[in-house]
Amino acid sequence: MKIAISGKGGVGKTTIMALLAAELKKSGKDVLVIDADPSPHMAETLGVPNPGDIRPIAEMTKLLAERSGKTAGSPMYNMNPEVNDLLEEFMLSHDGMKLMVLGAIQTGDKGCACPENNVLRRMLTKLLLSKDQVVLLDMEAGVEHLGRGTIAGIDHLLIVVIPSKSSIRTALKVKKLAEDVKIPKISFVGNLVTDDEDIHFLEEGLGAEPIACFPDSQTIRKAERQEIPITRLDEAAGAAPSTLLQAIMN
Repeated sequence: MKIAISGKGGVGKTTIMALLAAELKKSGKDVLVIDADPSPHMAETLGVPNPGDIRPIAEMTKLLAERSGKTAGSPMYNMNPEVNDLLEEFMLSHDGMKLMVLGAIQTGDKGCACPENNVLRRMLTKLLLSKDQVVLLDMEAGVEHLGRGTIAGIDHLLIVVIPSKSSIRTALKVKKLAEDVKIPKISFVGNLVTDDEDIHFLEEGLGAEPIACFPDSQTIRKAERQEIPITRLDEAAGAAPSTLLQAIMN
């Protein structure tokens, strides 16, 4: 099972992904979390020691350039670079889960060099096509930065949305992009929901019912400020994590 999560910046997708990862671990699954966000902070959310020392692989430009096989002055590079050793070297283990801090895969119009970008995509595709793990991919809004091989590995896209018009607009845009590239399953997940009025607002704006709604939790907000791992907060999100997992499994 390979699950990606997306949504407008600041809607809480990393928090929800961390809670889902913990729920999957409790159910006995072998879980790998891939942080492919432009501002990765999954390590802090999961409570990995010394998260500030973790450098996203996307920022290791020299390493990526060397692995791509590109030489100075030549437009040629290896389209299928060997990355298995990189996956082993940069995969972290913590609290019964694995974490890969990949960083953002940039699109060409953002000035990213294709050879380095190709290595990142190759790594991500390898991880998503592995058979033995549940893989959770935390990424930026949209899916257009992913290659066809990567998209093929995603079984289910969760789009996190909060009760605001701008968040709903972004969520609907992401859904359209995901439908265009034929991701098999696409679902909305509500966050920062306070009451039935918020739920109705989301359902009306999205034209669909979120498969789970996470509460606007002061406990979670304070934990983030105090750098307390979200996975240590029992019941902070109520039944939402288990509801989400059940919806995914069904």
